[in-house]
Amino acid sequence: MSTSPVSPDAETATAGAVDSTTAPPRAPKAATIYDVAQAAGVSHQTVSRFLKGFEGIRPETREKVEQALDELGYRPNLTARSLKSGRSHRIGALTHEISQVGPGRIVEGASAAAREAGYVLDIIALDARNPRAIEESLAIITQHDLAGVLALASTDEMTHAFETTAFRVPAYVAAESDGVPDDPRTKLSSVGLPAVVAHLAELGHRRVVHIAGPHTWSASRNRMRAFESAVEAQGMHSEAILHGDWSARSGYEAIAGLAELPGATAYVAANDQMAIGAMLALKERGLRIPEDVSVVGIDDIPEAAYLDPPLTTLRNDFEAQGRAAVHQLLALIEQSEPRPVTVPPPLLVVRRSSGPVLQAG
Repeated sequence: MSTSPVSPDAETATAGAVDSTTAPPRAPKAATIYDVAQAAGVSHQTVSRFLKGFEGIRPETREKVEQALDELGYRPNLTARSLKSGRSHRIGALTHEISQVGPGRIVEGASAAAREAGYVLDIIALDARNPRAIEESLAIITQHDLAGVLALASTDEMTHAFETTAFRVPAYVAAESDGVPDDPRTKLSSVGLPAVVAHLAELGHRRVVHIAGPHTWSASRNRMRAFESAVEAQGMHSEAILHGDWSARSGYEAIAGLAELPGATAYVAANDQMAIGAMLALKERGLRIPEDVSVVGIDDIPEAAYLDPPLTTLRNDFEAQGRAAVHQLLALIEQSEPRPVTVPPPLLVVRRSSGPVLQAG
């Protein structure tokens, strides 16, 4: 009896066939709070209290729970929770200028705080320069099934847009208070910039320049007012107020575009990026940093410590500001007192871009 040869195609098909009797591998089972409790060596009630943001948990217990959550990749079943409770666990976060250091870090802190409280943060970045797009985005977000809305505002335009929108759910507009010297969210006016100016005064500087941010940002106006007030309190003299748009390019152009440099021995920029641009422009005009002129920034971006020379700056805890904003919103959603979040005061980080004034002769 003869057999028909098997074609290469048939062999390939046979080799690649799947045995229908073999069940596909099951996806790994999602970890529960009971799994987390067992891994951490605590009760499931403790894990539940941790996930709800309960403060009265011992630090060593909190550390064990955090480690177990991370190792097991625990994720709360928000869909089940929403069905059981009859309410959403999603928060709409409206923001803009997210490429800027402050807004970006605030969103990071807000996202972490929402996740820890069992909520998902949906981030919607708006174009502050397009009023029509802002209106359309706000109209869309108000139709979604959300537990609440967190509006992170930095500019006058965005603050106005948020405050005049009729949100259908609890909403919290987080905007830096304009002209409030003791704003607990930043304390730049009462603590930060006075420390910067005092540092320069101790180094012998008497004539200083400020490179401010955009006029429409409350943070820019607050920093400028705080700078001028601190300069006056130290008996120093403000030689000029220059303006940029937070970018390194604008800091560079603020200096490069001057026909003649003001007679200052120190420059304080409203953020690190503008300070970086200013440093390059000052060097190109033949000045040494810090021998001829000192430069100070604000924010302490990661690159600040690796510039030439490393930048003296004011460190802000933006993540804590984001966390505090989320807990203000959660208090509105859950009709409770807001969970206290400590926002550390700004910290002066002294590096080599600031130095003593050289004595003439």
